[in-house]
Amino acid sequence: MQATRASRPDALPHDIAAGLVRAWQRFQVQDVTLAIVNAALDIKSRYGFSCWDATIVAAAQAQGCSRLYSEDLSHGQVIDNLQIIDPFR
Repeated sequence: MQATRASRPDALPHDIAAGLVRAWQRFQVQDVTLAIVNAALDIKSRYGFSCWDATIVAAAQAQGCSRLYSEDLSHGQVIDNLQIIDPFR
């Protein structure tokens, strides 16, 4: 994990990082499946997003999300039924 990498000046101790991972397990996780990859390729083609951003959008859509909070995408943009919201605006 990058957060615990010894070369980081602000590295997290292993027990804290492990505790955070355990705490996050209460959230539903969307696997990156072939269907997600295909949807991401379509989103990338239609909207010009990077592969990474398109995959995040596709995963959010697969989970049935209506809002995606991101500071990297265009605030207010709607992709199908998914609205992009910049939480820092």
